[in-house]
Amino acid sequence: MVTLGIDPGIATTGFGIIQEGLDGRLTSLNFGVIQTTPDLTQAERLVQLYNRIKELILLHQPDMGAVEELFFERNVRTAISVGQARGVALLAMAELRLQIGEYTPLEVKQAVVGYGKADKRQVQQMVKIILGLDVIPKPDDAADALAIAICHIHSVKIHNLYQE
Repeated sequence: MVTLGIDPGIATTGFGIIQEGLDGRLTSLNFGVIQTTPDLTQAERLVQLYNRIKELILLHQPDMGAVEELFFERNVRTAISVGQARGVALLAMAELRLQIGEYTPLEVKQAVVGYGKADKRQVQQMVKIILGLDVIPKPDDAADALAIAICHIHSVKIHNLYQE
């Protein structure tokens, strides 16, 4: 199974693609960020984001996708733009028929570290360990996207246990 994780943002969206082997081991296939520039209109930035996510899906053929849920931001303008980026990511995944999960930062931290109040460094370190990487994935948005994908894989396993 291949899973695409997305950490949405209008300027920088992190992505991480993970494959689960038959032995249950998780491997990173690709990760990075999609960046848009502020000289574009909001609509143009969203189109770029949408097209790039679709390209990633078509290239890697994931079975599932996961997106971080929007948590309350003090800056309403930032929250709205992140929400728009989330919507574009969800649309691209739904259009290409991926099974989609949505997770709060608390849920991601609990799934990856085992502690909902873990700091960013702890999450990044566990992503490195879980995926058997030599270094912590950079930039932070990419590491967060990998953590979101890991969270989804673990959540699906737990859900499937309850279905049996």
